[in-house]
Amino acid sequence: MIKAVISGTGLYTPPATIDNDELVEAFNAFVEIHNGQHADEIARGELEALQPSSSSFIEKASGIKRRHVIDKSGILDPERMAPHIPERGNDEPSVQCDMSVAACKEALEQAGKTAADVDAVIVACSNMQRPYPAISIEVQNALGIDGFAYDMNVACSSATFGLQAAVNSVENGSARAVLVVSPEICSGHLNFRDRDSHFIFGDACTAILVEREEDTASGQGFEILGTSLKTKFSNNIRNNFGFLNRGDESGIGKPDKLFVQQGRKVFKEVSPLVAETILNQLNGLSLAPDDLRRMWLHQANLNMNQLIARKVLGRDADTDEAPVILDEYANTSSAGSIIAFHKHKDDLKSGDLGVICSFGAGYSIGSVVVRRR
Repeated sequence: MIKAVISGTGLYTPPATIDNDELVEAFNAFVEIHNGQHADEIARGELEALQPSSSSFIEKASGIKRRHVIDKSGILDPERMAPHIPERGNDEPSVQCDMSVAACKEALEQAGKTAADVDAVIVACSNMQRPYPAISIEVQNALGIDGFAYDMNVACSSATFGLQAAVNSVENGSARAVLVVSPEICSGHLNFRDRDSHFIFGDACTAILVEREEDTASGQGFEILGTSLKTKFSNNIRNNFGFLNRGDESGIGKPDKLFVQQGRKVFKEVSPLVAETILNQLNGLSLAPDDLRRMWLHQANLNMNQLIARKVLGRDADTDEAPVILDEYANTSSAGSIIAFHKHKDDLKSGDLGVICSFGAGYSIGSVVVRRR
């Protein structure tokens, strides 16, 4: 029987950062401009004045302190408030390809492997910068991998769903090793003019190498004990941007063509679903919550993660048991739980158990139980 293991992980972090104070300064400048331009309508009660944001509000609401982004200047320009990412020619590598290659090279180096050892690439993330040709095939070509590749999107759970697909390919013999890559440019679909969400996202790219246990050095990496996936339809997190937008010009540029969520409903509805998914998976593997050494949870909201960990463990978890990276990276969609895993896995000892869990739009939940080899 072929068993799959995670033998290496990689991370690309954009060099530009925006802390909460910088973001708030730009947002509040926009609010002042907007309210000034619409002062008459506001005075007549025809338009509601926009309210300023604050760093204390952001940190209390989310636990986020800063974020890494592809472009800083465009986001902080009150007249623009969107990243400036110039289009590239068709003969140039795409932005997501460049991010992916950087993360993949680190994952391969960590595993002690080369592109010649890999048979497949899955690019799994919330937003692809184009429909076709697939970003994954471009990454495959850039790395010089002989095999197959495909893109997939399950929003914030894309990486864990991609992990299951990689495990299936390895264990059924269709691939010796698979790279799962999540190039998340979340700043591209964030409405930086919305007080309730302008602080949520950052940019990053992760890579995971999944391969046969027999091809991995003794004691290296993490054995994948099982994966569990759950979806339940909800409109509470949505983005209506797509190729059909041109079919109705009246909707172009409207707020729903960017990230929109009803945060309180998401918090209330998703948290118990995630905890239930993890507990059911552990029970199916004849494991108990106390068997877990670490939980690498989706990095969207600190309060949400603390609640989920409490529901799973029956007590509060400390940051060693449920590490936090969203204070530095903010929400990086599907990359978040993998960043936590990448940065907080090397201290685990042989036999230690952990769970990588993502959750988000869909709703979608992906849970992967691993054991240090």
